[in-house]
Amino acid sequence: MTKKILKRVAEAPSIVLEKTISTSRQIARAVSSQKDVQRAKDYWRSLGPGLTTGAADDDPSGIATYSQAGAQYGFGLLWLAPFSFPLMAVVQEMCARIGMVTGRGLAANIRKYYPKWVLYLCTFLLFAANSLNIGADLGAMAKATQLLAPHFSFNTLILGFTIFSLALQIFTSYDKYAKYLKWLALILLTYVFSALSTNLDLKELLSKAFIPVIDFSKEQIFLVTAILGTTISPYLFFWQTSQEVEEEILQGKLTIALRKGTDDQAIKNMRTDVWSGMFLSNLVMFFIIAACSVTLNVHGITNIKTAADAAEALRPIAGDLTYLLFTAGIIGTGLLAIPVLAGSASYALSESFGWKYGLYRKLKEANAFYGVIIISTLIGLGINFLHLDVVKVLIYTAIANGLIAPIVLVLIILLSSSKKVMGDKANSPVSAFFGWLITIIMMLTGAATIYSIFV
Repeated sequence: MTKKILKRVAEAPSIVLEKTISTSRQIARAVSSQKDVQRAKDYWRSLGPGLTTGAADDDPSGIATYSQAGAQYGFGLLWLAPFSFPLMAVVQEMCARIGMVTGRGLAANIRKYYPKWVLYLCTFLLFAANSLNIGADLGAMAKATQLLAPHFSFNTLILGFTIFSLALQIFTSYDKYAKYLKWLALILLTYVFSALSTNLDLKELLSKAFIPVIDFSKEQIFLVTAILGTTISPYLFFWQTSQEVEEEILQGKLTIALRKGTDDQAIKNMRTDVWSGMFLSNLVMFFIIAACSVTLNVHGITNIKTAADAAEALRPIAGDLTYLLFTAGIIGTGLLAIPVLAGSASYALSESFGWKYGLYRKLKEANAFYGVIIISTLIGLGINFLHLDVVKVLIYTAIANGLIAPIVLVLIILLSSSKKVMGDKANSPVSAFFGWLITIIMMLTGAATIYSIFV
């Protein structure tokens, strides 16, 4: 008995030590887990203009274009998602950096460094394309809602969405409601789960994701231009730059002199924001194409004619909730995108003509700025009374953006590469290379699209 007691006494320190180590590990894991959760929360809260810009990029026009790509070509155009991701991220990063370094929006910089006719051409094309895009998005929101409430008339719905969207833009700060809508936009991640819930041929998926397949047919040229146009869109360029400026204004930097210049840490934070937003955007793009490929293309549905056709891509994961999730995603991204579309056009025109501008201002403080938003949105509303095919208009809008984007891209790259404008924050050779690469690609696809129209 004495020996047993002595043995236990001798073993006690090691037993206590083992239990202490085990408990310490459990505590460490719990603390680590809590820290990971906190890091995730901090990361999510830190995301600003880049994330909302990325979410707005997957607007109804983008959803329709990507859905048509998957339905018509299966996995054939899937490679455009990983291919365009670094290119669009580099471009958006240039736009953000221009705003942070100069303290001005993109149009204001074009006005300062280039002839007025260049500025007016860009702003006119932007206003026209954005108004068309707003009309297409409003129409898509109405058609999607009719999937749930077919007794509501199309005209009543688009009028309601127009009034609601304008009220949000005029009477509510965009940054306040965007942080709620970006959660709604995450419904689009259901396309990821929808695609993964089917019998995906992973070998073919990965092969088509990185090996370009191009047949140079008229239809494919149009669709490639549309995909690039809805992914790398002019309205995102102007919006990103202006939102970086507004972020600084909200910090109390009310003059250009106070806003001018930035530091390396701010640039690093901005890049995290921008690349995160663009990654989310292209992740959704990738899986919309994949989902439509395995749910529509394989069953012989190669042409999306209605909102119901596009919604079917979510059925593998959503079941009876397919229309509900699809409609929520369309409305969420539409309400995110319309202010970006109208706002970017208004920023460009206001900066061009020296009007007071900014979503941080009240209506009475910036009448012309909000006037452009109202006019652009009402033009979009009016387009819907022409009774055009909503799905076709969504895709044609993407093509229009693809034709206009190279013009603005040239100016962005020249501005962000200029030491005179950007100082030591000018483009690196790598950034400039990728910027010129996507510009040349979009010029070539745009030229091929125009050529194919007349041949």
